[in-house]
Amino acid sequence: MENQEDAIKSVAIVNKIAIGSLFEKTITVERNQLVKTGGSTDTNIYFVQDGSLRIFVTDGEEERVIRFGYQNNIIVALDSFLTEKPSDFYIQAIKKTTLKVISKKTFMDFISKEPENLTLWAEILEDLVLQQIEREKDLLTHSPKERYERVLKRSPQLFQEIPNKHIANYLRMTPETLSRLKKS
Repeated sequence: MENQEDAIKSVAIVNKIAIGSLFEKTITVERNQLVKTGGSTDTNIYFVQDGSLRIFVTDGEEERVIRFGYQNNIIVALDSFLTEKPSDFYIQAIKKTTLKVISKKTFMDFISKEPENLTLWAEILEDLVLQQIEREKDLLTHSPKERYERVLKRSPQLFQEIPNKHIANYLRMTPETLSRLKKS
C-alpha cells in the first residue's frame, strides 16, 4: 500500500523498465489465486497493471494482512527478493489482477546500468522501510480509530480498491469495528 508520492516513484521506475522492454511477461491471476505461497522463494517484482493483491502471513489458523497492492503499485516478497531464500509471505489476488513481471536478475542488471536507476530503487526501498516503521508504530501505539484515520489519510484509494474485511484485518480490528469507524 503506497501513498501518492510512492506511487509516482513506482510508476517512474516502471516506465523506465517498460521503455527498455524489460518486462519478461504479463500474467493474469484470478480472484483468490495465489501468486506466491508461504515457504516458497520468489525473486520476481510484480507491477500491478490492474486489479488488487494482498500480502499476508499465517499465524496458526489466522491470516495477517501485511500489505496491499493495486493499480500502479509494485509488489514484491521483499525478504525473499533480497535474500533469495524462502519466505513466509503469501501473495494473493483479491480480484482478477493483471501483473507485469520482471525477474531479479533482469532488474538488477537494469538498475546497475545507470546511477539514476540505482538512486530511484534506493528511494523506493527507503520508502518501503519508512512505511513499515509507520505501520509498526500504528499497530503498537494507536487506537483502532487512530489507525483507521492514519491509513485513510495516507492511502484513501485503499478504501475504493480493497474489501473491508481485508482492510479490517490489516488494521487489526474486526470488520464491525471498521464499519462503525467509517460511519462516524
